[in-house]
Amino acid sequence: MVEVSYDEAPAGIDVSAYRTSLRIYVNGEKVHVPEPDPHELLLDFLRKRGFTGAKLGCGEGGCGACTVVVSRWDAASGSVRHASVNACLMPLLAADGCAVTTVEGIGNARTGMHPVQQRMTDLHGSQCGFCTPGIVMAMYGIFLNEPEATTAHVEENMDGNLCRCTGYRPIWDAAKSLCVDAERDASDVPDKCATCPHKGEEGHACAGGADIEACAEHSVVSTSKSKLAEPAVATPYAQTEAAQRDCERKLPDELNGPQGPLRIQAPHAAWWKPASLADALAIKASVPGVRVVVGNTEVGIEARFKQAAPRTVLCTADIAELREVTVSEGGCVFGASAPLSAVEAACHAGASVHPVAKAAASMLRWFASNQIRNTACLGGNLATASPISDMNPLLAAAGAELDVASAARGTRSVPVAAFFKGYRKVDLAEDELIVRVRVPAAAPAGSGSVVHVEVVEPYKQARRREDDISIVTATFRASFAPSADGSAWRVKDAALAFGGLAPTTILAPKAAAALVGQEWSHDTFAAAADALRAEVRVPPGAPGGQSEFRTALAASFLFKFYIKCCQDLAARVAEAGPGASLPAAPAVDSPARSASCSFVTEPKPSTAGLQTYALRTKIAPGLDADVFPESSAAAVKSSAAPNGAAYSANYSANGGSGTAVTGSHGKGGSGKPTPHAAGHLHTTGEAVYVDDMPPPPGMLHAWLVQSTRAAARITRVDAAAARAMPGVKGVFFREDLPGDNVMGPVAHDEECFADGIVRCVGQVIGIAVGATLAEAKAAALAVKVEYEDFDEWGPDSANPIVTIEEAIAASSFYEATDHTLESGRSVEAALAEPGLKVVKGEFKLGGQEHFYLEANTTLAIPVEGGGMAVHTSTQAVTKTQKFVASTCGLPANKVVCHMKRMGGGFGGKETRSVFASAAAAVAALLTNQPVRLSLERDIDMQISGQRHAFIARYTAAATVPTDGSPPRLAALDAELFSNGGCALDLSGPVMDRALFHLDNCYQWPSLRCRGRVCRTHQAPHTAFRGFGGPQGMMVAEAIMEHLCSEVGADPVSFRGANLYSEGDETHFGQRLEAWNVPRAWRELVASSEIADRRAAAEAFNKEHRYRKRGLAIIPTKFGINYTAKFMNQGGALVHLYTDGTLLVTHGGTEMGQGLHTKVCQVVASSFDVPQASVHVAETASDKVANTIPTAASMSADLYGMAALDACEQIIKRLTPIRKALPEGATLAEVATAAHMQRVDLSAHGFYKVPDDRCGFDWLLKPPPKASGEGPDNSLRGLPFNYFTQGVGVAEVELDVLTGDHSVLRADLVVDVGSSLNPALDVGQIEGAFAQGMGLCTIEEVVWADTDHAWVQPRGRLFTKGPGAYKIPSFNDVPRDFRVHLLQGVKNRFAVHSSKAVGEPPLYLGFSVYMALREAVRAARAEHLGEAAGKHFIMHSPATSERLRMACADEIARACVEANNRADATNYVAKASF
Repeated sequence: MVEVSYDEAPAGIDVSAYRTSLRIYVNGEKVHVPEPDPHELLLDFLRKRGFTGAKLGCGEGGCGACTVVVSRWDAASGSVRHASVNACLMPLLAADGCAVTTVEGIGNARTGMHPVQQRMTDLHGSQCGFCTPGIVMAMYGIFLNEPEATTAHVEENMDGNLCRCTGYRPIWDAAKSLCVDAERDASDVPDKCATCPHKGEEGHACAGGADIEACAEHSVVSTSKSKLAEPAVATPYAQTEAAQRDCERKLPDELNGPQGPLRIQAPHAAWWKPASLADALAIKASVPGVRVVVGNTEVGIEARFKQAAPRTVLCTADIAELREVTVSEGGCVFGASAPLSAVEAACHAGASVHPVAKAAASMLRWFASNQIRNTACLGGNLATASPISDMNPLLAAAGAELDVASAARGTRSVPVAAFFKGYRKVDLAEDELIVRVRVPAAAPAGSGSVVHVEVVEPYKQARRREDDISIVTATFRASFAPSADGSAWRVKDAALAFGGLAPTTILAPKAAAALVGQEWSHDTFAAAADALRAEVRVPPGAPGGQSEFRTALAASFLFKFYIKCCQDLAARVAEAGPGASLPAAPAVDSPARSASCSFVTEPKPSTAGLQTYALRTKIAPGLDADVFPESSAAAVKSSAAPNGAAYSANYSANGGSGTAVTGSHGKGGSGKPTPHAAGHLHTTGEAVYVDDMPPPPGMLHAWLVQSTRAAARITRVDAAAARAMPGVKGVFFREDLPGDNVMGPVAHDEECFADGIVRCVGQVIGIAVGATLAEAKAAALAVKVEYEDFDEWGPDSANPIVTIEEAIAASSFYEATDHTLESGRSVEAALAEPGLKVVKGEFKLGGQEHFYLEANTTLAIPVEGGGMAVHTSTQAVTKTQKFVASTCGLPANKVVCHMKRMGGGFGGKETRSVFASAAAAVAALLTNQPVRLSLERDIDMQISGQRHAFIARYTAAATVPTDGSPPRLAALDAELFSNGGCALDLSGPVMDRALFHLDNCYQWPSLRCRGRVCRTHQAPHTAFRGFGGPQGMMVAEAIMEHLCSEVGADPVSFRGANLYSEGDETHFGQRLEAWNVPRAWRELVASSEIADRRAAAEAFNKEHRYRKRGLAIIPTKFGINYTAKFMNQGGALVHLYTDGTLLVTHGGTEMGQGLHTKVCQVVASSFDVPQASVHVAETASDKVANTIPTAASMSADLYGMAALDACEQIIKRLTPIRKALPEGATLAEVATAAHMQRVDLSAHGFYKVPDDRCGFDWLLKPPPKASGEGPDNSLRGLPFNYFTQGVGVAEVELDVLTGDHSVLRADLVVDVGSSLNPALDVGQIEGAFAQGMGLCTIEEVVWADTDHAWVQPRGRLFTKGPGAYKIPSFNDVPRDFRVHLLQGVKNRFAVHSSKAVGEPPLYLGFSVYMALREAVRAARAEHLGEAAGKHFIMHSPATSERLRMACADEIARACVEANNRADATNYVAKASF
């Protein structure tokens, strides 16, 4: 052990009692740490030692990818306490005395997987896999603490992890499969033949009840209950051998008891962990600026994002006096350092004896996440004085007091209500510590004539329910007693406390005074509400924005409280009985009772799913049957491949499941619902991502030098100080580039390093490299850059263009993207027809952050001969190769780009990863050392671009028949504007696809649409799953809704009547063939029982004034092709080895969509070998050259066919060899014989979409059709090879008073042809739906613009990281999620009759938005009556603010009017577009 020297210890501390070395075990092994760094985080410590299963996803404890389990001896219980924690926030030294378990420590794919890992694999719980180890460890932590955990317990605690891929349903299934009370019912499936198109046909196998296995395409119907009844997943965790081993696990002897105090002194920082309060106070008094930490959840974020790492840290986690937690009728005591999870558990246990404990238990369920609650404490929450803290208002309302102590002055008491002095300022001296929180005794309930009723209720509203800071939070307390004459209930005491309305937690004393002493009645409430509005009104322009909404939430919470108190008083009267002579509670009519409902106090919802698909027993012929009409595959098909038997045995040994869960595992593979080929590596943490790769010798770390201005001219760059810093190996700028500086996927209008002008906040100016990441970061931040105002596109350099509307006003467009489509007769003439119902409007759609869990990462390694190997997380291998070569001044053949797997991409890494790879490669070339550049989450989000925001302006018309039949569409004239950002990127083709999809599935006899991309000073926006298609279809549906509401049509009938029919021509001239939307519509209308459910929702709405339900159904068609013709091509390389196994390399990249798995299935089917005999190693530019970015959902089409082409070449060569061998020869024997005869066992395959099935010429001006009805757009070419189609129904419930909503059920029918892998396709559909749902509900992008002037500097992205930007969480998924793959459909334009699936289902998530509109419409009808009007404005996303304010009830209108806004009934929230 290396001893470290110490400065003089604080007076009164016995230094000899302090250890000076760290005690830590990882996965059962003691780790020797000679010189621990007080600033080092546990995650960095683990990853440096090769435990890379824990990932850096966000760095702020918001995604859970870093989750590990920490076990330590707990003095309070005298036993071991296991806690899942965020390793990205936990200091290494906070793990002193702990045994840390990472995902590698619980199981692996070689020696055996833990049940959690196995269930996640078997039940398809991973896609990209980056988040999976963290989810596995969160789940493991739950079952480690509660081996007999119930589903309710799991649902309460799986709140600290995010997944961007799966939609969560399969993860829920995996977790529930381990619960003791999981519902397992193999019979819980509908009739398997119910959806078969041939059911009952004469002579068909299914007719007359024949064995379903005889059917060539029989249905698999799998529900959550039936799935969990499968033998391989039917055993609860408590009954597994692993549970027994886990329960018998003990801490190492040296950790099994009190650890004593610890003191670590490093050159730059010190760490103190005393065991007594006296020592802690002595340190606090003696060391200026010492920071107190327990969970480090605040200090850790400050250190990472604000460069505010403390020099001295005082950890109070082991001080017994500070960890005390008791709850009784006599009051509650919460030690300042007690973990919030311990406080929550004690409050839950004591909820029946103290109303504050009950309220605290409810609030803490939603406070941050399980991982945060396991480490964070109340003392930290109070001391940081967050104005949006949930617990601080609760404690203030409860009349709690703090015991604050110092060594010099002893202990004093401070009321929580008086503790907050200003923004982030508290009544706590430099030498003081918060010791405990004391909540006074509950008011005695009393009996007889002396009766007291105390009600304490917590409230909050956030952007997302789980793991989200509140927009407004509140706790109200009121005590009641009968009046002197016994005629009414009178308020004896009241307190109303809020967060989110001011710079500090506040009380509303005037509103409370309006209650105290008054008879509890609606008049009393109204008086208090008037006082509250005057007392807490949030003025326009206040930091945080949402002024009217925040004010409305405060009043809405008070109304909820009024109704809740009425209900509680009525319950008390009923409980006491008529003999008690208690006064009646104020009457509340039945519909108004719904106001008291709050998700804060309700149980977290349970979820379930149903999936229906055809399980093929033979390959369905598709494009392959046309391209290879005389396939020779049968000539080498083996009848008994030994490697197949080995595969099956290996799978069974690892606990693999049966057909209904993962499908058959015989030979071949195409069409089988097998798990993701790397699923077992995802769940065990063995899957390697770029940042997991071991550092090569001499590797340097890099950090970008970035612009802090959105539009400016650089006048000076000074890097002298940066270059002189320790460990810095170089800081490089434009002048250092050895090659070209320009780049860009279409127009070369971007730069590797800014050359004199910056055009967006975060633009890369240079790159710093150092021996450590900290040194590189410090150097980059030390570079001094000076600017002067300069906006080359706008009229005001001091206020650069940021939004679409500003760009329109300044005529700032990318002119080359200005495209128009026209079809049918003249739009002007069509709109002028008499008798039409014409509407005009505007619809706005916000952007969306990709939020792939793995941020952009590159490892660039110089290789011999002056070349460069680039390992990167990219969808565009060749594009990366090209621009690395050009910026480094190298020929392309000297640059090899490697891509093993991505932790998600969704289009965000199609082009926007390239700049980072180029910068890293330049640094590697200039230093001649390997360089790793890993963007942190906030940087990645600021500069990598997003889904484009759109504004649509339209005029639309419909005819209204007099016979009562549904109205028919007549004409549409629309203009679309998108926010392209400061460089073109792919904004042009994104807009083109939006124009192509503006019809959605509806036939417009006359249509004209124009698209223009706006040039602004945001980061360049880019591809995102759907590539403009969702925006076009969202506009289409908004127009349909506008027309439908204006003409008073039934929305289901109106949409159904205007669907295209088979053979109809779209507005871009493509005739619809194999058009299955009408059939899918009919099937879903019937199977979803939408008519009955709409009637039930209407009945529900009549009975619930403040809760409303809505249902909506929408269709989709998504064109499959790259719209750039040259891109519709792909190559693959297949090697057959003499042992009968195959290695495949192709041009596509794996980002979780299962592309490699599907290609392996195609190849396995070609050779009739088990899927395990086929392997894809990586995607690399030296294996398959000149590749196309993996995008447009085209990859399985391209690379499945390319691989099949290669297989056919090999098989053709093997045919004569096979014929010469005995019957039954295995593929290994055939391959060996061929090799001995010098037959080539490798082949490069290639496929391109036929010329007549791709390519649309925008420059061609087509002549009129023969009929004269508009231009003949079919002459311009066919933009799409085929369409993936579908229909979705969503049902939602909305809290009118808060804007909170939940998705009760979602039903999807999707035509994916004859699926290559139904399990993967269902996963893609569910994940896409969740992303689409997020796009149009909770995922709000906020920029520093005119509407958000409180964000600075102008052009900065505010919603960076999971703290500010919210993607759907575990609690947001539909409670009942049903996915049906349309059966009996084929596709002759793709391999094995399959269809693309990655992007098309995303738009179906918009059904949630449309259902929410229906719920809002019901609320407006009730609260506004005729004033509600037919159509109302609600832009996307439908955030809680937009939903709540659109309801336009009396409370909302009053708050809008209070800020002198005139749009009280049609409130339009501020937004960034």
